[in-house]
Amino acid sequence: MVGPTQSRIIGLLSDGVPRSFREIVRLTGLGERVVEGALSRLWRSGLVLRSEVPFRERSRVFRGRAGVSSTTRSYYLYVIRPGDVDSLRIDGVLFVKYDEGRFRRRGKSKARIILDFLREHSDQAFYSSQLARLLKDQGVKPSDIMVNVRRFERKGLVYVRGYRTHDRQTPFKEGYLITWIDQEKPREKALEEAVEKTNRVLSQRASTNPVIERVHMIRDQIIEAAKLRDIVSFEFLQNKLGCSLYEAETAINRALQLYPDIKTIKLFNNYRYYYHASMPEEDLKAAIKMKENYIRKVKSRENRIGHNWEAAAEFFIDTLTTGAKFWTQKHRTKGMDPRRITIHLIKPVAGRRSNAEVDRVWEVTPGPLLKPTIYVLECKWGLIKKENVDQFFEILRWSKEFGVDTPDGRKVKQGVIGVFAGSSFNPKEKVKLKDETEISLPTYAARMNIQLLKASDCNKKLRERGVPKSVTVQKICRKAKNEKEVREILETIWNNPKKSEEIIAKTMKRNKDLYEFEKMLKNN
Repeated sequence: MVGPTQSRIIGLLSDGVPRSFREIVRLTGLGERVVEGALSRLWRSGLVLRSEVPFRERSRVFRGRAGVSSTTRSYYLYVIRPGDVDSLRIDGVLFVKYDEGRFRRRGKSKARIILDFLREHSDQAFYSSQLARLLKDQGVKPSDIMVNVRRFERKGLVYVRGYRTHDRQTPFKEGYLITWIDQEKPREKALEEAVEKTNRVLSQRASTNPVIERVHMIRDQIIEAAKLRDIVSFEFLQNKLGCSLYEAETAINRALQLYPDIKTIKLFNNYRYYYHASMPEEDLKAAIKMKENYIRKVKSRENRIGHNWEAAAEFFIDTLTTGAKFWTQKHRTKGMDPRRITIHLIKPVAGRRSNAEVDRVWEVTPGPLLKPTIYVLECKWGLIKKENVDQFFEILRWSKEFGVDTPDGRKVKQGVIGVFAGSSFNPKEKVKLKDETEISLPTYAARMNIQLLKASDCNKKLRERGVPKSVTVQKICRKAKNEKEVREILETIWNNPKKSEEIIAKTMKRNKDLYEFEKMLKNN
Protein backbone atom coordinates (compact mmCIF):
# COMPACT_ATOMS: atom_id res chain seq x y z
CA MET A 1 0.00 0.00 0.00
CA VAL A 2 1.38 3.40 -1.03
CA GLY A 3 1.05 6.21 1.50
CA PRO A 4 0.37 9.89 0.74
CA THR A 5 4.07 10.84 0.87
CA GLN A 6 5.06 8.08 -1.55
CA SER A 7 2.11 8.99 -3.83
CA ARG A 8 3.34 12.57 -3.94
CA ILE A 9 6.84 11.46 -4.94
CA ILE A 10 5.50 9.04 -7.57
CA GLY A 11 3.40 11.86 -9.00
CA LEU A 12 6.49 14.03 -9.31
CA LEU A 13 8.54 11.26 -10.98
CA SER A 14 5.71 10.22 -13.33
CA ASP A 15 7.08 12.50 -16.06
CA GLY A 16 10.05 10.12 -16.45
CA VAL A 17 12.69 12.77 -15.63
CA PRO A 18 15.46 11.48 -13.31
CA ARG A 19 15.72 13.55 -10.13
CA SER A 20 18.02 13.66 -7.14
CA PHE A 21 17.03 13.50 -3.49
CA ARG A 22 17.51 17.24 -3.05
CA GLU A 23 15.43 18.05 -6.13
CA ILE A 24 12.59 15.89 -4.81
CA VAL A 25 12.74 17.63 -1.41
CA ARG A 26 12.65 21.06 -3.07
CA LEU A 27 9.85 20.28 -5.55
CA THR A 28 7.59 18.42 -3.10
CA GLY A 29 8.16 20.71 -0.14
CA LEU A 30 8.51 17.68 2.15
CA GLY A 31 11.08 17.27 4.90
CA GLU A 32 14.42 15.62 4.14
CA ARG A 33 13.96 12.73 6.57
CA VAL A 34 10.45 12.07 5.23
CA VAL A 35 11.65 11.98 1.61
CA GLU A 36 14.66 9.85 2.52
CA GLY A 37 12.51 7.18 4.12
CA ALA A 38 9.86 7.24 1.38
CA LEU A 39 12.43 6.93 -1.43
CA SER A 40 14.04 3.97 0.31
CA ARG A 41 10.69 2.19 0.60
CA LEU A 42 9.73 2.96 -3.01
CA TRP A 43 13.02 1.62 -4.32
CA ARG A 44 12.89 -1.54 -2.21
CA SER A 45 9.28 -2.17 -3.23
CA GLY A 46 10.19 -1.90 -6.93
CA LEU A 47 8.14 1.20 -7.77
CA VAL A 48 11.17 3.35 -8.67
CA LEU A 49 14.62 2.68 -10.10
CA ARG A 50 17.84 4.20 -8.76
CA SER A 51 21.07 5.01 -10.60
CA GLU A 52 23.51 2.12 -10.23
CA VAL A 53 26.41 4.32 -9.15
CA PRO A 54 26.31 7.63 -7.28
CA PHE A 55 27.18 10.98 -8.83
CA ARG A 56 29.74 13.28 -7.25
CA GLU A 57 29.30 17.03 -7.36
CA ARG A 58 31.61 19.78 -6.13
CA SER A 59 29.80 22.89 -4.99
CA ARG A 60 31.03 26.32 -3.88
CA VAL A 61 28.92 28.36 -1.47
CA PHE A 62 29.54 32.06 -0.83
CA ARG A 63 29.36 32.78 2.92
CA GLY A 64 29.88 36.53 3.05
CA ARG A 65 32.80 37.65 5.22
CA ALA A 66 33.72 34.00 5.83
CA GLY A 67 34.58 33.59 2.16
CA VAL A 68 33.67 30.67 -0.09
CA SER A 69 33.36 27.11 1.18
CA SER A 70 33.85 24.15 -1.14
CA THR A 71 32.31 20.70 -0.57
CA THR A 72 31.94 17.47 -2.52
CA ARG A 73 28.71 15.50 -2.14
CA SER A 74 27.53 12.16 -3.48
CA TYR A 75 23.95 11.55 -4.61
CA TYR A 76 21.78 9.12 -6.59
CA LEU A 77 19.13 9.81 -9.24
CA TYR A 78 15.66 8.28 -9.08
CA VAL A 79 13.17 7.61 -11.88
CA ILE A 80 9.75 5.94 -12.05
CA ARG A 81 9.88 2.26 -13.01
CA PRO A 82 8.08 1.74 -16.33
CA GLY A 83 6.29 -1.59 -16.21
CA ASP A 84 8.25 -4.65 -15.13
CA VAL A 85 11.68 -3.65 -16.46
CA ASP A 86 14.59 -4.43 -14.14
CA SER A 87 16.90 -1.76 -15.54
CA LEU A 88 16.71 1.34 -17.67
CA ARG A 89 19.33 3.52 -19.36
CA ILE A 90 18.66 7.26 -19.73
CA ASP A 91 21.29 9.57 -21.26
CA GLY A 92 23.98 6.98 -20.58
CA VAL A 93 22.99 6.53 -16.90
CA LEU A 94 21.98 2.99 -15.86
CA PHE A 95 19.02 2.80 -13.45
CA VAL A 96 18.40 -0.50 -11.61
CA LYS A 97 15.78 -1.93 -9.29
CA TYR A 98 16.58 -2.99 -5.76
CA ASP A 99 18.08 -6.50 -5.63
CA GLU A 100 18.69 -7.64 -2.08
CA GLY A 101 20.93 -10.50 -3.15
CA ARG A 102 22.97 -8.28 -5.45
CA PHE A 103 23.58 -5.58 -2.86
CA ARG A 104 24.31 -8.17 -0.19
CA ARG A 105 27.02 -9.67 -2.44
CA ARG A 106 28.63 -6.29 -2.71
CA GLY A 107 29.28 -6.37 1.02
CA LYS A 108 28.56 -3.64 3.53
CA SER A 109 27.75 -0.21 2.21
CA LYS A 110 30.10 2.64 2.96
CA ALA A 111 27.51 4.17 5.25
CA ARG A 112 27.35 0.94 7.24
CA ILE A 113 31.15 0.72 7.39
CA ILE A 114 31.37 4.25 8.82
CA LEU A 115 28.50 3.73 11.27
CA ASP A 116 29.81 0.37 12.53
CA PHE A 117 33.29 1.83 13.03
CA LEU A 118 31.93 4.69 15.13
CA ARG A 119 29.80 2.28 17.15
CA GLU A 120 32.70 -0.13 17.75
CA HIS A 121 34.93 2.76 18.86
CA SER A 122 32.23 4.54 20.82
CA ASP A 123 34.69 5.62 23.53
CA GLN A 124 36.63 7.81 21.07
CA ALA A 125 36.09 10.84 18.84
CA PHE A 126 37.57 11.17 15.35
CA TYR A 127 38.16 13.99 12.89
CA SER A 128 36.50 13.42 9.50
CA SER A 129 39.89 13.37 7.77
CA GLN A 130 41.09 10.81 10.34
CA LEU A 131 38.06 8.59 9.62
CA ALA A 132 38.82 8.71 5.90
CA ARG A 133 42.40 7.56 6.51
CA LEU A 134 41.34 4.75 8.88
CA LEU A 135 38.67 3.43 6.50
CA LYS A 136 40.58 3.93 3.26
CA ASP A 137 41.39 0.21 2.95
CA GLN A 138 37.65 -0.58 2.98
CA GLY A 139 36.97 1.67 0.01
CA VAL A 140 35.76 4.72 1.93
CA LYS A 141 36.78 8.03 0.39
CA PRO A 142 36.97 11.46 2.07
CA SER A 143 33.87 12.56 0.14
CA ASP A 144 31.91 9.64 1.66
CA ILE A 145 32.39 10.71 5.28
CA MET A 146 30.37 13.84 5.90
CA VAL A 147 27.54 13.05 3.48
CA ASN A 148 26.80 9.95 5.58
CA VAL A 149 27.68 11.47 8.96
CA ARG A 150 25.12 14.24 8.43
CA ARG A 151 22.43 11.59 7.92
CA PHE A 152 23.54 9.85 11.13
CA GLU A 153 23.43 13.21 12.91
CA ARG A 154 19.85 13.86 11.78
CA LYS A 155 18.88 10.45 13.18
CA GLY A 156 20.55 11.28 16.49
CA LEU A 157 23.20 8.55 16.19
CA VAL A 158 26.36 10.70 16.22
CA TYR A 159 27.55 14.00 17.65
CA VAL A 160 29.32 16.37 15.21
CA ARG A 161 31.43 19.26 16.48
CA GLY A 162 33.24 22.12 14.78
CA TYR A 163 34.10 25.78 15.34
CA ARG A 164 31.04 27.55 16.73
CA THR A 165 30.61 31.15 15.62
CA HIS A 166 27.64 33.44 16.08
CA ASP A 167 25.46 31.98 13.35
CA ARG A 168 27.07 28.78 12.08
CA GLN A 169 29.53 25.97 12.60
CA THR A 170 32.66 25.40 10.51
CA PRO A 171 35.13 22.48 10.48
CA PHE A 172 38.43 22.41 12.31
CA LYS A 173 41.62 22.29 10.26
CA GLU A 174 41.42 18.45 10.35
CA GLY A 175 37.68 18.43 9.61
CA TYR A 176 34.64 18.00 11.83
CA LEU A 177 35.00 16.03 15.07
CA ILE A 178 32.66 13.01 15.20
CA THR A 179 31.74 10.55 17.96
CA TRP A 180 29.05 7.95 18.70
CA ILE A 181 26.07 8.79 20.93
CA ASP A 182 25.19 5.92 23.26
CA GLN A 183 21.60 4.96 22.38
CA GLU A 184 21.02 2.94 25.55
CA LYS A 185 21.62 5.81 27.98
CA PRO A 186 19.36 8.78 28.74
CA ARG A 187 19.73 11.33 26.00
CA GLU A 188 21.08 14.10 28.23
CA LYS A 189 23.69 11.80 29.76
CA ALA A 190 24.70 10.39 26.35
CA LEU A 191 25.20 13.90 24.89
CA GLU A 192 27.21 14.96 27.92
CA GLU A 193 29.54 11.98 27.38
CA ALA A 194 29.82 12.76 23.66
CA VAL A 195 30.84 16.33 24.40
CA GLU A 196 33.41 15.10 26.92
CA LYS A 197 34.92 12.72 24.34
CA THR A 198 35.39 15.59 21.90
CA ASN A 199 36.81 17.73 24.72
CA ARG A 200 39.53 15.15 25.30
CA VAL A 201 40.53 15.32 21.64
CA LEU A 202 40.39 19.12 21.63
CA SER A 203 42.55 19.35 24.75
CA GLN A 204 45.48 19.49 22.34
CA ARG A 205 43.89 22.55 20.73
CA ALA A 206 43.23 25.98 22.17
CA SER A 207 39.49 26.27 21.68
CA THR A 208 36.49 25.62 19.45
CA ASN A 209 35.93 29.37 19.07
CA PRO A 210 38.40 31.45 17.02
CA VAL A 211 38.11 34.44 19.36
CA ILE A 212 38.67 32.38 22.51
CA GLU A 213 41.49 30.55 20.75
CA ARG A 214 43.18 33.90 20.15
CA VAL A 215 42.50 34.94 23.75
CA HIS A 216 44.30 31.84 25.03
CA MET A 217 47.23 32.49 22.71
CA ILE A 218 47.44 36.11 23.89
CA ARG A 219 47.57 35.06 27.53
CA ASP A 220 50.19 32.41 26.76
CA GLN A 221 52.37 35.00 25.01
CA ILE A 222 52.07 37.47 27.89
CA ILE A 223 52.87 34.81 30.51
CA GLU A 224 55.84 33.65 28.43
CA ALA A 225 57.07 37.26 28.17
CA ALA A 226 56.78 37.65 31.95
CA LYS A 227 59.03 34.61 32.43
CA LEU A 228 61.51 36.26 30.06
CA ARG A 229 61.21 39.59 31.95
CA ASP A 230 59.66 41.29 28.94
CA ILE A 231 56.47 43.05 27.88
CA VAL A 232 54.75 42.62 24.52
CA SER A 233 53.40 45.20 22.11
CA PHE A 234 50.05 45.19 20.35
CA GLU A 235 51.80 44.79 16.99
CA PHE A 236 53.69 41.73 18.26
CA LEU A 237 50.45 40.06 19.39
CA GLN A 238 48.71 40.84 16.10
CA ASN A 239 51.56 39.33 14.07
CA LYS A 240 51.60 36.29 16.36
CA LEU A 241 47.86 35.77 15.92
CA GLY A 242 48.09 36.26 12.16
CA CYS A 243 44.76 38.07 12.02
CA SER A 244 43.36 41.44 11.01
CA LEU A 245 43.61 44.61 13.11
CA TYR A 246 39.92 44.36 14.05
CA GLU A 247 40.22 40.68 15.07
CA ALA A 248 43.30 41.44 17.18
CA GLU A 249 41.55 44.35 18.90
CA THR A 250 38.55 42.15 19.69
CA ALA A 251 40.66 39.31 21.06
CA ILE A 252 42.86 41.55 23.23
CA ASN A 253 39.87 43.40 24.68
CA ARG A 254 38.25 40.06 25.45
CA ALA A 255 41.45 38.80 27.09
CA LEU A 256 41.56 41.89 29.33
CA GLN A 257 37.96 41.18 30.37
CA LEU A 258 38.48 37.48 31.09
CA TYR A 259 41.89 37.67 32.78
CA PRO A 260 42.39 40.49 35.32
CA ASP A 261 46.05 39.43 35.68
CA ILE A 262 46.74 40.82 32.17
CA LYS A 263 47.73 44.46 32.49
CA THR A 264 48.17 47.17 29.87
CA ILE A 265 50.44 50.21 29.78
CA LYS A 266 50.91 53.05 27.28
CA LEU A 267 54.41 54.27 26.58
CA PHE A 268 54.69 57.93 25.61
CA ASN A 269 50.89 57.93 25.92
CA ASN A 270 50.68 56.33 22.47
CA TYR A 271 52.17 52.82 22.20
CA ARG A 272 50.31 49.92 23.86
CA TYR A 273 52.16 47.17 25.72
CA TYR A 274 50.90 44.27 27.83
CA TYR A 275 52.38 42.41 30.78
CA HIS A 276 51.40 39.86 33.45
CA ALA A 277 50.64 40.90 37.03
CA SER A 278 53.10 38.32 38.35
CA MET A 279 56.02 40.25 36.84
CA PRO A 280 58.27 41.74 39.57
CA GLU A 281 58.22 45.55 39.69
CA GLU A 282 61.96 45.86 39.06
CA ASP A 283 61.76 43.64 35.98
CA LEU A 284 58.76 45.64 34.73
CA LYS A 285 60.59 48.96 35.09
CA ALA A 286 63.62 47.56 33.25
CA ALA A 287 61.45 46.19 30.43
CA ILE A 288 59.63 49.53 30.08
CA LYS A 289 62.92 51.40 29.86
CA MET A 290 64.16 49.05 27.12
CA LYS A 291 60.94 49.49 25.11
CA GLU A 292 61.14 53.28 25.44
CA ASN A 293 64.66 53.21 24.05
CA TYR A 294 63.44 51.02 21.20
CA ILE A 295 60.60 53.42 20.41
CA ARG A 296 62.98 56.39 20.40
CA LYS A 297 65.11 54.58 17.85
CA VAL A 298 62.45 53.10 15.59
CA LYS A 299 59.74 55.76 15.81
CA SER A 300 62.11 58.69 15.62
CA ARG A 301 62.04 61.53 13.14
CA GLU A 302 64.95 60.08 11.16
CA ASN A 303 63.13 56.79 10.70
CA ARG A 304 59.99 58.54 9.46
CA ILE A 305 61.93 60.67 7.00
CA GLY A 306 63.80 57.59 5.72
CA HIS A 307 60.54 55.81 4.89
CA ASN A 308 59.18 58.99 3.32
CA TRP A 309 62.21 59.19 1.03
CA GLU A 310 61.48 55.66 -0.18
CA ALA A 311 57.95 56.79 -1.08
CA ALA A 312 59.30 59.88 -2.87
CA ALA A 313 61.81 57.89 -4.94
CA GLU A 314 59.14 55.32 -5.76
CA PHE A 315 56.78 58.11 -6.90
CA PHE A 316 59.27 59.48 -9.41
CA ILE A 317 60.12 55.99 -10.68
CA ASP A 318 56.41 55.21 -11.06
CA THR A 319 55.61 58.53 -12.72
CA LEU A 320 58.55 58.90 -15.08
CA THR A 321 59.13 55.31 -16.18
CA THR A 322 57.12 54.55 -19.33
CA GLY A 323 56.50 51.08 -20.67
CA ALA A 324 57.56 49.52 -17.37
CA LYS A 325 56.17 46.28 -16.00
CA PHE A 326 56.52 46.26 -12.22
CA TRP A 327 56.99 43.07 -10.27
CA THR A 328 54.45 42.38 -7.53
CA GLN A 329 54.50 40.02 -4.61
CA LYS A 330 52.03 38.99 -1.91
CA HIS A 331 53.22 39.65 1.64
CA ARG A 332 52.16 38.20 4.99
CA THR A 333 52.24 41.67 6.55
CA LYS A 334 49.00 43.39 5.64
CA GLY A 335 49.34 46.86 4.19
CA MET A 336 52.81 46.21 2.78
CA ASP A 337 53.16 47.49 -0.79
CA PRO A 338 52.91 44.50 -3.18
CA ARG A 339 55.58 46.13 -5.38
CA ARG A 340 58.12 45.91 -2.55
CA ILE A 341 59.93 42.68 -3.34
CA THR A 342 61.54 40.15 -1.00
CA ILE A 343 64.48 38.38 -2.65
CA HIS A 344 66.29 35.23 -1.50
CA LEU A 345 69.98 35.15 -0.65
CA ILE A 346 72.22 32.12 -1.11
CA LYS A 347 74.79 33.72 1.17
CA PRO A 348 74.35 36.11 4.15
CA VAL A 349 75.00 39.76 3.33
CA ALA A 350 75.45 42.49 5.96
CA GLY A 351 73.36 40.79 8.63
CA ARG A 352 70.71 39.56 6.21
CA ARG A 353 70.73 35.77 6.44
CA SER A 354 68.37 34.37 3.83
CA ASN A 355 66.19 37.26 2.62
CA ALA A 356 66.49 40.93 1.72
CA GLU A 357 63.98 43.53 0.58
CA VAL A 358 64.25 45.86 -2.39
CA ASP A 359 61.88 48.76 -2.92
CA ARG A 360 60.93 48.20 -6.56
CA VAL A 361 61.71 45.83 -9.41
CA TRP A 362 60.54 46.64 -12.91
CA GLU A 363 61.19 45.50 -16.47
CA VAL A 364 61.53 47.62 -19.59
CA THR A 365 61.54 45.99 -23.05
CA PRO A 366 63.37 48.23 -25.57
CA GLY A 367 61.91 46.48 -28.61
CA PRO A 368 59.81 43.52 -29.72
CA LEU A 369 62.87 41.35 -30.46
CA LEU A 370 65.01 42.52 -27.54
CA LYS A 371 65.33 41.06 -24.06
CA PRO A 372 63.88 43.16 -21.22
CA THR A 373 66.14 45.14 -18.91
CA ILE A 374 65.44 44.60 -15.19
CA TYR A 375 65.86 47.53 -12.78
CA VAL A 376 66.15 47.02 -9.01
CA LEU A 377 65.59 50.03 -6.72
CA GLU A 378 67.16 50.56 -3.26
CA CYS A 379 66.49 53.72 -1.21
CA LYS A 380 68.39 55.28 1.70
CA TRP A 381 68.09 58.65 3.43
CA GLY A 382 71.21 60.54 4.43
CA LEU A 383 74.73 60.82 3.13
CA ILE A 384 75.51 57.81 0.95
CA LYS A 385 78.98 56.28 1.14
CA LYS A 386 80.87 53.62 -0.77
CA GLU A 387 79.96 50.94 1.79
CA ASN A 388 76.23 51.50 1.12
CA VAL A 389 76.71 50.98 -2.60
CA ASP A 390 78.90 47.90 -1.99
CA GLN A 391 76.26 46.37 0.25
CA PHE A 392 73.54 46.85 -2.36
CA PHE A 393 75.77 45.31 -5.03
CA GLU A 394 76.46 42.28 -2.79
CA ILE A 395 72.73 41.77 -2.23
CA LEU A 396 72.13 41.72 -5.98
CA ARG A 397 75.12 39.46 -6.61
CA TRP A 398 74.19 36.83 -4.00
CA SER A 399 70.45 36.82 -4.65
CA LYS A 400 68.83 33.88 -6.40
CA GLU A 401 66.82 36.25 -8.59
CA PHE A 402 69.55 38.59 -9.88
CA GLY A 403 72.88 36.80 -9.34
CA VAL A 404 74.54 34.06 -11.40
CA ASP A 405 77.56 31.78 -11.02
CA THR A 406 80.24 32.25 -13.67
CA PRO A 407 83.74 30.80 -14.21
CA ASP A 408 85.02 34.08 -12.76
CA GLY A 409 82.84 33.84 -9.64
CA ARG A 410 79.45 35.18 -8.60
CA LYS A 411 78.18 38.12 -10.64
CA VAL A 412 75.03 40.12 -11.29
CA LYS A 413 73.13 38.79 -14.28
CA GLN A 414 73.37 40.58 -17.59
CA GLY A 415 70.39 42.85 -18.16
CA VAL A 416 70.02 43.64 -14.42
CA ILE A 417 70.68 47.25 -13.39
CA GLY A 418 70.67 48.45 -9.80
CA VAL A 419 69.30 51.89 -8.97
CA PHE A 420 70.45 53.36 -5.64
CA ALA A 421 68.31 56.31 -4.54
CA GLY A 422 70.00 58.49 -1.90
CA SER A 423 69.05 61.89 -0.57
CA SER A 424 72.67 62.98 -1.10
CA PHE A 425 76.04 61.52 -2.06
CA ASN A 426 79.36 62.68 -0.70
CA PRO A 427 80.89 64.59 -3.64
CA LYS A 428 84.33 64.57 -2.00
CA GLU A 429 84.48 60.83 -1.42
CA LYS A 430 86.99 59.08 -3.66
CA VAL A 431 87.20 55.33 -4.21
CA LYS A 432 90.72 53.94 -4.41
CA LEU A 433 91.14 51.07 -6.87
CA LYS A 434 93.69 48.27 -6.80
CA ASP A 435 96.04 50.19 -9.10
CA GLU A 436 95.96 53.09 -6.57
CA THR A 437 93.94 55.32 -8.90
CA GLU A 438 91.02 57.25 -7.42
CA ILE A 439 87.58 57.67 -8.95
CA SER A 440 84.38 59.37 -7.78
CA LEU A 441 81.54 57.45 -6.14
CA PRO A 442 79.19 57.86 -9.16
CA THR A 443 81.92 56.52 -11.47
CA TYR A 444 82.55 53.62 -9.08
CA ALA A 445 78.83 52.79 -8.99
CA ALA A 446 78.60 52.97 -12.79
CA ARG A 447 81.40 50.39 -13.11
CA MET A 448 79.22 47.98 -11.11
CA ASN A 449 76.23 48.82 -13.35
CA ILE A 450 74.49 50.71 -10.53
CA GLN A 451 72.83 54.01 -11.29
CA LEU A 452 72.63 56.70 -8.60
CA LEU A 453 69.40 58.65 -8.12
CA LYS A 454 69.78 61.82 -6.03
CA ALA A 455 67.17 64.04 -4.40
CA SER A 456 68.49 66.88 -6.58
CA ASP A 457 67.51 64.82 -9.66
CA CYS A 458 63.95 64.68 -8.36
CA ASN A 459 63.96 68.41 -7.56
CA LYS A 460 65.02 69.10 -11.14
CA LYS A 461 61.92 67.29 -12.38
CA LEU A 462 59.76 69.36 -10.01
CA ARG A 463 61.22 72.58 -11.41
CA GLU A 464 60.42 71.39 -14.94
CA ARG A 465 56.79 71.04 -13.81
CA GLY A 466 56.80 74.62 -12.48
CA VAL A 467 57.15 73.88 -8.77
CA PRO A 468 58.89 76.79 -6.94
CA LYS A 469 62.38 76.33 -5.47
CA SER A 470 61.07 76.64 -1.90
CA VAL A 471 59.37 73.24 -2.31
CA THR A 472 61.86 70.39 -2.47
CA VAL A 473 61.67 66.63 -2.16
CA GLN A 474 63.73 66.85 1.04
CA LYS A 475 61.21 69.28 2.58
CA ILE A 476 58.29 67.06 1.60
CA CYS A 477 59.96 64.06 3.24
CA ARG A 478 60.61 66.02 6.45
CA LYS A 479 57.10 67.44 6.73
CA ALA A 480 54.91 64.51 5.59
CA LYS A 481 53.47 62.24 8.26
CA ASN A 482 54.04 58.97 6.41
CA GLU A 483 54.62 57.38 3.02
CA LYS A 484 50.99 57.67 2.01
CA GLU A 485 51.00 61.41 2.64
CA VAL A 486 54.23 61.80 0.63
CA ARG A 487 52.58 60.20 -2.39
CA GLU A 488 49.46 62.36 -1.97
CA ILE A 489 51.51 65.59 -1.75
CA LEU A 490 53.68 64.73 -4.75
CA GLU A 491 50.68 63.68 -6.81
CA THR A 492 48.89 66.95 -6.00
CA ILE A 493 51.80 69.32 -6.68
CA TRP A 494 52.75 67.36 -9.81
CA ASN A 495 49.31 68.06 -11.24
CA ASN A 496 48.92 71.54 -9.69
CA PRO A 497 52.39 73.13 -9.20
CA LYS A 498 51.02 76.58 -8.38
CA LYS A 499 49.56 75.36 -5.08
CA SER A 500 52.78 73.67 -3.93
CA GLU A 501 53.67 76.16 -1.17
CA GLU A 502 50.08 76.24 0.09
CA ILE A 503 50.01 72.44 0.29
CA ILE A 504 53.28 72.32 2.26
CA ALA A 505 51.97 74.98 4.68
CA LYS A 506 48.79 72.99 5.30
CA THR A 507 50.83 69.83 5.84
CA MET A 508 53.01 71.53 8.46
CA LYS A 509 49.96 72.82 10.32
CA ARG A 510 48.23 69.43 10.18
CA ASN A 511 51.27 67.52 11.49
CA LYS A 512 52.22 69.96 14.27
CA ASP A 513 51.41 67.40 16.99
CA LEU A 514 53.64 64.82 15.31
CA TYR A 515 56.63 67.19 15.34
CA GLU A 516 56.05 67.92 19.04
CA PHE A 517 55.85 64.19 19.81
CA GLU A 518 59.11 63.48 17.99
CA LYS A 519 60.74 66.34 19.85
CA MET A 520 59.52 64.87 23.13
CA LEU A 521 60.95 61.42 22.21
CA LYS A 522 64.30 62.98 21.44
CA ASN A 523 64.47 64.92 24.70
CA ASN A 524 63.30 62.06 26.99
